[in-house]
Amino acid sequence: MLEDLKKDAATRMAKCVQTFQADLKKLRTGRAHPSLIEHLKVDYYGSDVPLQQVASITVEDGRTLVISPWEKTVVQAIEKAIFKSDLGLTPMTAGTVVRIPMPPLTEERRREITKVLRHDAENARVAVRNVRRDVMHDVKEQLKKKLVSQDDERRAETEVQKLTDKHVADIDGLLAAKEKEVMQI
Repeated sequence: MLEDLKKDAATRMAKCVQTFQADLKKLRTGRAHPSLIEHLKVDYYGSDVPLQQVASITVEDGRTLVISPWEKTVVQAIEKAIFKSDLGLTPMTAGTVVRIPMPPLTEERRREITKVLRHDAENARVAVRNVRRDVMHDVKEQLKKKLVSQDDERRAETEVQKLTDKHVADIDGLLAAKEKEVMQI
């Protein structure tokens, strides 16, 4: 019973870290990366569809993304979606290909991005701690129902705390690496 709770906790905490990693990919760091724009919604025949479902996104060089739509008619919708996004990018269209040069980041923008990074990291840490709280609540409920002994409860508490510390450390490591990348000129 306790093993199931611990496995569940480990799985849920890992998902919190994965979600944080996915959020990091969406932040602009000055380098071109397809994950920066692939989540943008494009108006495709009246429905909003993720950009990656209507076009291929490649990196031409370190600072340029190239979007090749599968249909000519989608080019303007892609441009519109990029302009509407808050990424501060300016697409350039050449026939059926859309190029997006990555402008260099200013020092002020870098500091804003690090603030956003730290906020997202704290949210991820809170999510991990919430998982710990839920699991510990379940363990205490089992103790009240006399399904587990006090020793098992303490052991489970220690193991769940170790899991929490490990996942929080993972989040901190990801944050430090991304901050270093953002502050790099």
